[in-house]
Amino acid sequence: MSYCGTPPTLGELWGRWNLDPVLLTGLLLVALVGFFALRSASRQRQASFSGAWGLAAVLFVSPLCALTVALFSARVGHHILLTMVVAPLLALALPAAWGKRAGLGPALAVSTIALWLWHSPDLYASAFSHPAIYWAMQLSLLGSFTWLWLGLWRSEAVLGAGVAALSSAIQMGLLGALLVFAPQPLYLPHFASSAAFGLGPLEDQQLAGIFMWVPANLPLMAILLWRLVAIISPARETPAQ
Repeated sequence: MSYCGTPPTLGELWGRWNLDPVLLTGLLLVALVGFFALRSASRQRQASFSGAWGLAAVLFVSPLCALTVALFSARVGHHILLTMVVAPLLALALPAAWGKRAGLGPALAVSTIALWLWHSPDLYASAFSHPAIYWAMQLSLLGSFTWLWLGLWRSEAVLGAGVAALSSAIQMGLLGALLVFAPQPLYLPHFASSAAFGLGPLEDQQLAGIFMWVPANLPLMAILLWRLVAIISPARETPAQ
């Protein structure tokens, strides 16, 4: 059985809150550690941590957890929020000096590997077989993309950060395109469960591909534009006095 339980129907979805005591205890401990670690930090870092923690709690406690068992598109949306919203917020909450030593190349490589491995059909299906594999998937995606976002936000290699953002966006777009144009559904755990929500497994997979192709790329494109502006701005000539 999947960590988030059996696939829900539409009628029972809103009653499927995940009140796993281990999860709730873990979230409480993370909140306490963050509070004490950031008590003298800037408000921006405190707000970033609060946002990351709050969204993570929603992702794993709310009925979205159960919905990801039924719909591949919901699971992909879950991963997008984890890697493109929680991860950058968490990176902003960490010390700026960490980002300067983040190592953009290794971070890009590890996050790309995690992205492709966990969305390969066989390994993806294995995450439904045991909670330990499920959490390995979630934590490796969050950890690797937080590492990447540390470099994207903080690295002094402005051009390198822009290239890394573009490279990650290309990987996201390529995986999304493969999901959209695949001639048949690839993810066995959702073959029978998507019908309860009015979607065939192929339609569900195509919707997931659109999510990864477009919305997932927006934060990376924003970082790329920000870094390009930073490259161009110093090159502008100062007006004659």
